[in-house]
Amino acid sequence: MNWTQLLSAKRWGYEYRATGDPLDARSEFQRDYDRLIFSSPFRRLQNKTQVFPLPGAVFVHNRLTHSLEVASVGRSLGRLFYNLMKKENPNIDEEYPFLQEVGNVVSAACLSHDLGNPAFGHSGEAAISSFFTDGQGQKYQDEVTAEEWEDLTHFEGNANALRILTHAFNGKDGKGFALTYSTLASIVKYPCAAIDGHVKGNHHRKKYGYFDSEKESFERIAQELGLVKDPSNPTGYLRHPLVYLVEAADDICYNIIDLEDAHHLKILTYEEVEELLLPLCGDKNLQQRLEGLSDTGSRIELLRAKAINTLIHACAEVFMKHQDKFLAGTFEQPLMQSLDENIVRQMKKIEKISVARIYNAPTVVQIEIAGFKVMNALLEEFIPAYLKERKGHFDKKIVAMIPAQFHTDSTSTYDKIRAVLDYVSGMTDVYAVDLYRKIKGISIPSL
Repeated sequence: MNWTQLLSAKRWGYEYRATGDPLDARSEFQRDYDRLIFSSPFRRLQNKTQVFPLPGAVFVHNRLTHSLEVASVGRSLGRLFYNLMKKENPNIDEEYPFLQEVGNVVSAACLSHDLGNPAFGHSGEAAISSFFTDGQGQKYQDEVTAEEWEDLTHFEGNANALRILTHAFNGKDGKGFALTYSTLASIVKYPCAAIDGHVKGNHHRKKYGYFDSEKESFERIAQELGLVKDPSNPTGYLRHPLVYLVEAADDICYNIIDLEDAHHLKILTYEEVEELLLPLCGDKNLQQRLEGLSDTGSRIELLRAKAINTLIHACAEVFMKHQDKFLAGTFEQPLMQSLDENIVRQMKKIEKISVARIYNAPTVVQIEIAGFKVMNALLEEFIPAYLKERKGHFDKKIVAMIPAQFHTDSTSTYDKIRAVLDYVSGMTDVYAVDLYRKIKGISIPSL
């Protein structure tokens, strides 16, 4: 793979290569970012759970604030990489005209990386998958292909994001978001189909990156950008190199910022957070600065900023140092696992504490259970009603609740199920709970 082909301003749905107006205020990749910022799917992230329940008396991150912070870190990672390249070769812009845009590409991809996540986070994904593996959805297995069944039984938010960005929904622009090919490729962490994913020890196939319905779409992107075929999977590909920077930005943010939220909610003490973050800060004078702040929240903010800065520089340097491996597709682990051994060791401590004290905190577990039940119940109502050929009165009422943009004229069982999943997976936590209550008769809508 090479940067000349990997960094393409060609837009999804258009056959020409966009070059941009030199007098325009924005590059083509900055346009990607702006299109995402102003979109409805992105705004809905403000009411989707990141880790802790929403809303609350104390501010904690939701999917929207998380995505904005990941985009900020991603931009810095891309920019640092470009600066390192420029330092090594002052004429790099002549060789790779779009390399200076790497920060913008990564930032836009980071902004959209959680766009396909359903309400209640991973619990929502599990609920959708479980409906088909253990629930009423089991009966549809004989009506779909093996590839389609793997999609349904392993719902993946990353694959759903690619669908949201490229699918022609009813009444919407047939070109989807019309993002550049490079931005689209940079969100696909596992460039293979569901039936080829979930392979232990294979970084490119740990999960999967596109539904069967988007297989041809991703192949168009891969061929345009010159992605390399995966030698272990003839139908899949190796990652676009910038995926590693998007993944690193996400890893940096949730590992560090979840500690900040845990402190706000009094799950972790200041002393515990300081012990975890201080070794990552790399500032000999930091302890003195911390002692000068009487507010523990301000101390945590300073620690968080310093730790993130250390991780950004470390990741950018590794990406630069091993650039040949990333371009060859032979780098077999996340950037965050490839840093200095002291950093990796400290990050493992953070992960251990996070799993034990944060991700299994009572409030987190409670919302996971509740969210699972809510999502499963909605699927039990909408999918059978939508798939019935002879709909009863109640079925027609249920189907009428699905917005027109999600309906399909296809007679395929898979396409019909996918249409319902498009609707349900796009719901916010608040909307899903409210709809669940109304459908179950727990609350009656006011006239």
